Amino acid sequence: MKMQSCRQGESLYIYLDGELDEHSVSDVRSGADRLIDEHAGASRAIFNLAGVRFMDSTGIGFLIGRYKKLQKYGMGMYLENPNAGADKILELSGVYTLMPKI
Repeated sequence: MKMQSCRQGESLYIYLDGELDEHSVSDVRSGADRLIDEHAGASRAIFNLAGVRFMDSTGIGFLIGRYKKLQKYGMGMYLENPNAGADKILELSGVYTLMPKI
């Protein structure tokens, strides 16, 4: 799993690329948490999922954990460009009620 980021105005963009599962989530978790801490002044974080080829329940847990961390800073969380498989999982799990798809 690869992760890149950029800040545009009040938005922190986090781009994920690869498989978001139990084998990759620990490194991505620590990297995302570091980015969130460094950009605590942003008003929202947008996780771009276009490069995520596979996601299981561990991936959902990762997203919910980042949502909780962002809430502590008063930042909103949004998801963009999930592939069809991830979109279905996120829809069925109710994740979009917490972090809308844009």
